[in-house]
Amino acid sequence: MKSAYQHNTRILVALDCIIFGFDGETLKLLLIKRNFEPQFGNWSLMGGFLNEGEDLEEAADRILYNLTGLHNNYLEQLQTFGTVHRDPVERTISVVYYSLVNIADQDVTAIQAHNASWISLENKPPLIFDHDQMVKVALQRLRYKAALHPIGFELLPQKFTVPQLQKLYEAIYDTQLDRRNFSRKIMATDLLLSTGEKDTNSVTKKAQLYSLNTEKYQKYLAGYYTFLPELAELTAR
Repeated sequence: MKSAYQHNTRILVALDCIIFGFDGETLKLLLIKRNFEPQFGNWSLMGGFLNEGEDLEEAADRILYNLTGLHNNYLEQLQTFGTVHRDPVERTISVVYYSLVNIADQDVTAIQAHNASWISLENKPPLIFDHDQMVKVALQRLRYKAALHPIGFELLPQKFTVPQLQKLYEAIYDTQLDRRNFSRKIMATDLLLSTGEKDTNSVTKKAQLYSLNTEKYQKYLAGYYTFLPELAELTAR
């Protein structure tokens, strides 16, 4: 016979998702302007409560899908936030995930339905509760992981140029990188496959379009070596 634990305190479990995107120039967050209480009219991360019979990963994927219409994106558990008074309504522990998505793949209708917007990190408004701290920790984790593993590719379209890739990493680390040095090191990873196409949208000399070598990418994710050592040094500062 199934027995119950003797515990009378009600504690809710929530999940909050920090969703990063890249628009070709800046790193962005997908935030919602709340049209419900508490904190009506203020900005927050997308979240929800854990359902009975639902695993944490399933719940995080559900929340991500409801907001973006996307499944199977890069999704990683970040940290648990559980200070007693973090939610003024009721004692709530939040398990936080961060996700990397290609903005071009989003479901615009779903985003509009949740009153959500892509906002650059530099223009991020104050967020409710402890959501600002969550974003700070997520950015630190992203910078750490992007130096070790090539997860930044998750933010790019299927076809991209080396200059676009450089702009992405400059946006993640908020720094300028040497063009020749970056190009040389990226090409040495064997992660890029030539498509034989040129970027026709470029206003300057048309750059070569590449796609990701997914087999090599999986090996990098499973490996223990540093993807871009100089970025790892920036993260450690």
